Amino acid sequence: MNLIEQVEKELGKQKPPTCQVGDTVEVHYLIREGEKERVQLFIGLVIALKGRGIRRSITVRRIVQGEGVERVFPLHNPRVKDVVTTRKGETRRAKLYYLRDRVGKSTRLKEVLSSKESAGGASADEAPAAVPSDARRVPETAGAR
Repeated sequence: MNLIEQVEKELGKQKPPTCQVGDTVEVHYLIREGEKERVQLFIGLVIALKGRGIRRSITVRRIVQGEGVERVFPLHNPRVKDVVTTRKGETRRAKLYYLRDRVGKSTRLKEVLSSKESAGGASADEAPAAVPSDARRVPETAGAR
C-alpha cells in the first residue's frame, strides 16, 4: 500500500483544487483544435465527488440551451488546468442527482456566506462607530447666507 501512495504523490498535482458538492465552479480545461491548444471554461454545479487520491473526480452539471449537460473531470488530469469555486452552495446530500429531474428555480441551492463576510463588522450602509453623531450634522451658518 505504501508503494501505491508514493506513486500517487509523484504523479498527482502538488496542490489539487478544493471544491465541494453544491459549489458552482469554473473548470479551466485544455482542449485541442487541430494543432492548436486553448483553455476552455466549463461553468456549472458540482453534483458529485468520486474517488480519492489521484483518482479523485468531480461531476459538473450545467444547462446549455435548455438541455442539461454533465461532464466528469478527473482532478489530477494534466488537461484540467484549474478549478475555481465561484459560489458555495449549502447541501445536505453527498450526491445531487435529484437536480436532473428539476427545471428552473427549483434547481437553485442556498448560498453559503463565508465566515469573513458574516463576521466582518459593519456593512456599507451602516455608519462607522468612531464618528460622533455631532460631526455628521450640517452647520447652521452654512444655510443662512
